[in-house]
Amino acid sequence: MSCRDEDRFARVALTWLAEPGTRTVHQLVAEHGAVATLASLLAGDAPDARLRTAVAARTAGTDPRHAAEVALGRAQRLGVRIAVPADPEWPAQVEDLVRLDGLAAAGRTDRETRPPLCLWVRGAEPLAAALARSVAVVGARAATGYGAHVAAELGHGLATRGWTVLSGGAYGVDAAAHRGALAAGGCTVAVLACGLDRPYPAGHAALFEAVAESGLVVSEWPPGAEPHRHRFLIRNRVIAAATAGTVLVEAAARSGATSTLRRAAALGRAAMVVPGPVTSAMSVGAHEMLRELPGSRLVTGVAHVLEEVGRIGDDLAPLARGPRTVRDTLDPDAARLLEAMPARGAIGPEELATRAGLDLRTALRRLGLLSELDLVARTAAGYTLRRAGRG
Repeated sequence: MSCRDEDRFARVALTWLAEPGTRTVHQLVAEHGAVATLASLLAGDAPDARLRTAVAARTAGTDPRHAAEVALGRAQRLGVRIAVPADPEWPAQVEDLVRLDGLAAAGRTDRETRPPLCLWVRGAEPLAAALARSVAVVGARAATGYGAHVAAELGHGLATRGWTVLSGGAYGVDAAAHRGALAAGGCTVAVLACGLDRPYPAGHAALFEAVAESGLVVSEWPPGAEPHRHRFLIRNRVIAAATAGTVLVEAAARSGATSTLRRAAALGRAAMVVPGPVTSAMSVGAHEMLRELPGSRLVTGVAHVLEEVGRIGDDLAPLARGPRTVRDTLDPDAARLLEAMPARGAIGPEELATRAGLDLRTALRRLGLLSELDLVARTAAGYTLRRAGRG
């Protein structure tokens, strides 16, 4: 086995031995390499008691080297490859996760946020290329019709503009974003919290097949790993780090999707929130993020998202405005003259000029323009306002 193969094998075994993101394991690998770290942990030399306990529990019934061999063999049969930091397709941006060490954390899964040791990948697209221009769209599993519609529109619009849409493959917002991107013929990536041979939720098996055909399905966990609850929070840090920004579409008061947004903001990525009805329980968490999270931005569509994550000057969102009317084309003098017209009846040009504060010559020229635009009409009694000029 070559040195590169040994490193790859050791990273697989370490990911089986300790949950991805474990700070101590990442530090040991950075200092001594994956092969030496695996040997040290199996010899009982873990530097902290928590890790020693975890290693002892995992090795009580199974040799991690055997578990790694089984996982690699299963992956080969499934057409799943493994990516490690030495590979050309490794997404370098996930290494930014080391910057989350100083982030205030409520629990262990929020503290263990180090970069992945390896990633399991299914799909033809090179991982780094797929994630080079990517945006995460996350939110509630119990999404409302409004949330699902917005997520699908965002997925479709981003894919149409050449951006990869990243999400977690869950019901609700995640699925709508994936399907929107697929409908546009674009690239979408699903990041799972379990082995790629055990896609969760099982009801999305067909969706994951479609995602793998046009994009990628990715996981930190080896084939066979189950979708334990705590793994979803661990997974969320990768979604936040792999993308240029995260859009939160809907989130209840205690939604795990808010953790993705917090981590995106802590990493300096764009943190975006779609507002919802103030009466909707599914938007409470989203609105709290807008109130509490420094740097979070309100977005209402693809144009706003692209303005946050796109290149300066290339993706500015158009200003929101109503339909353009003929009145919008008037110069200041003509507009003042039109405003001075009486709502009913006729008025002479001299009196109209006085009302508008214009000299008679200017008023007569502008009245000619207003007549051509069918905003006023000339009669024997003077000028009257036409229906088009009453708006």
